[in-house]
Amino acid sequence: MAAEVPAPSSRGLPSLADDAKRICQQLLRIDTTNPPGNERAAAELIAKELAEVGFEPELLEGAPYRTNLVVRHRGNGAKPPLLLSAHLDVVEADPTKWDVPPFSGLEQDGCLWGRGAIDMKNMAAMCTAILRRLAATETVLDRDIIFAAVADEEAGCDLGSRFLVENHREKVEAEYAIGESGGFSLHLGDTTFYPIQVAEKGFVWIKARITGEPGHGSMPRRDSVINKLGEALTKLGDAMMPVHDSKYVTDFLDAVRLRQPGVIQPLVKLLARPQLLSRITRLLPGVSVARSFSALLSNTAAATVVRAGHKTNVIPGFAEFEIDGRTLPGQTDEDLLRELRAILGPEVELEVMKSAPPIVTEPIASPVFDIIKHQIELREPKAAVVPYMIPGFTDAKYFTQMGARWYGFSPVKIEKASGIKFADMFHGHNERIPVAGLAWGTELLDTVVREICA
Repeated sequence: MAAEVPAPSSRGLPSLADDAKRICQQLLRIDTTNPPGNERAAAELIAKELAEVGFEPELLEGAPYRTNLVVRHRGNGAKPPLLLSAHLDVVEADPTKWDVPPFSGLEQDGCLWGRGAIDMKNMAAMCTAILRRLAATETVLDRDIIFAAVADEEAGCDLGSRFLVENHREKVEAEYAIGESGGFSLHLGDTTFYPIQVAEKGFVWIKARITGEPGHGSMPRRDSVINKLGEALTKLGDAMMPVHDSKYVTDFLDAVRLRQPGVIQPLVKLLARPQLLSRITRLLPGVSVARSFSALLSNTAAATVVRAGHKTNVIPGFAEFEIDGRTLPGQTDEDLLRELRAILGPEVELEVMKSAPPIVTEPIASPVFDIIKHQIELREPKAAVVPYMIPGFTDAKYFTQMGARWYGFSPVKIEKASGIKFADMFHGHNERIPVAGLAWGTELLDTVVREICA
């Protein structure tokens, strides 16, 4: 069991929630847009906070300024370690589309605003505050707690979690791992759900290339690669990828159905059929929840980068575009390529640039999941805690290669009346986190970590 002995150094620390808020605000003021990343300043800030209470964090770089931080709170060794993980890099933010500067860390309307507030400097701040409290109170646990604040997650993890697993495995190896993404409030009907990530889709980044005859721009040709490029992009954008059943989606929809009034449960049961649900979600392309569900029903492919031509007066001899492909558990790179060839036709050459397979935590049931579920239900008895699959990828792609069982749990409470939708905050304009929700998440994560390691 954990034995907490107050130490003189603990008297100088703010409350756990205030500490997390302060650290989060500082992190939001550091621009770690990837590319180029430049996570060193953020890692050094966390290192300073941890060194203040006696830790000796390590800074490990996969490339100059692409800094990862690893620190360990020593337990008594009775059980294998627990890994806490958060990435320090963020995606770009267009300041002209924001109501506040995206790297201001401004507190406004009860929220901390800034790129990374949800994805996921909040988790880095929570973990740092929790470790500071554990050290200051000289808490002895049955497990070591490892915290890895990593670089490069937004660009595929090569210089972050992958670098650590391949070069410093002994520093991050653990039985269980907790990171993104889950533990947020999802309001559906009259019920608040808390999805916990236990699976994520694989990614397959593909280059699609079309070749043809070049020519002079003064003599248009119908079969130009530019025209064919447009046709291919239209086909891809209009296509409905084949639906594949996934128990992570159907189980979640069953949980939603059971929490609805009895008179509409038969309707929700119909929606739990993937083929029907896929048609309905396509009718609601502007709704974030609909987009999220739709992405869990099939492999997906989105054109993201387009290249063609170099001179205004020259019809080019080739055109290409890049595809961000995602694969469901049980599906492979070749399965996705086969589906794309059926949509795009033989004239479009497909080349896999980079890929990583889907991951699944099996079995879902474990002391970690049970503790998370129990602690949420203590705080919100009417809430539903459900395992979930996310359409994106996380550092779980590489930390699970060590055998760690991953649970996406970076908790934040979002009140229904706030108008904030968690899915819209990821990579969206005006990313922000409720201050009260951050405090709630910090206290919850702290309790969960202590119980797992007790």
